[in-house]
Amino acid sequence: MSKPPWNLKYSILLSLAILLLGALIVLLPLFIVFLTSLAPSGTTPTLVPKDGWSLANYRDAWQRGKLLLAFANSTLVALSVTGFQIVTSALAGYALARLIFRGKQAVLLIVLATLVIPFQLLVIPIFLVLKWGHLINTYWALILPTAANGFGIFLLRQYFLTVPVELEEAAAIDGANRLQILWQVMLPLARPALVTLFLFTFIGEWNDLFKPLVFTTRPELRTVQLALAEFQEQFTNNWPLLMAAVTIATLPVLLLFLLGQRQLIRGIATTGIKN
Repeated sequence: MSKPPWNLKYSILLSLAILLLGALIVLLPLFIVFLTSLAPSGTTPTLVPKDGWSLANYRDAWQRGKLLLAFANSTLVALSVTGFQIVTSALAGYALARLIFRGKQAVLLIVLATLVIPFQLLVIPIFLVLKWGHLINTYWALILPTAANGFGIFLLRQYFLTVPVELEEAAAIDGANRLQILWQVMLPLARPALVTLFLFTFIGEWNDLFKPLVFTTRPELRTVQLALAEFQEQFTNNWPLLMAAVTIATLPVLLLFLLGQRQLIRGIATTGIKN
């Protein structure tokens, strides 16, 4: 086997060095947060604490921040929004990819236009609609405003365009209708795109502070991010305890991303820009 040329060898080494440097830049803050969370509560964070490391901050942060209820609320809201977005994105994306109807391009342009409108600009009309429907201070106020999303519609529409039409035609010959084709043929093939949408939506909802802050005031509806904001106000100077709470709140989305990263990369890589 012939050896690779020197220029190729050096380019590979340079690429690895750049990737390692990028990974170090990304992971170093997380490592500092984790080390700080292990320091004794109420002390000045150091690389190696005098009294050694301890996991007591995690227990105290979990109890003082009442994170169990916040975790339950965030999980309920994130899973509900994710489920709604998968359903609405699959239906709308398939219609825009396969169905022929008047105004199809206009609908697609409207969907894409929603991607450039910040949610903060829509908060007043959304608040008025929720108030009219008596939904303020309910779980629905955290779920319905983001139950549909232009990104998810466009993502699945682009993925459906990559699926050969012959598969749908074969299913139609076997007697399947449009919904059966979508459910039994298209969605199983679109698993990478669905996992990508699930991860983006779940992580976005888990990290959302704006909706709970605006649409809810009841303590029993606190989400993780709202609990962290209140925890920070209460323990501003206790950095080890605060970093323990941050680590606890970050751990679920970090594990979720690690579990789904392969499908995420595949979903993004196979979803091309196709007319």
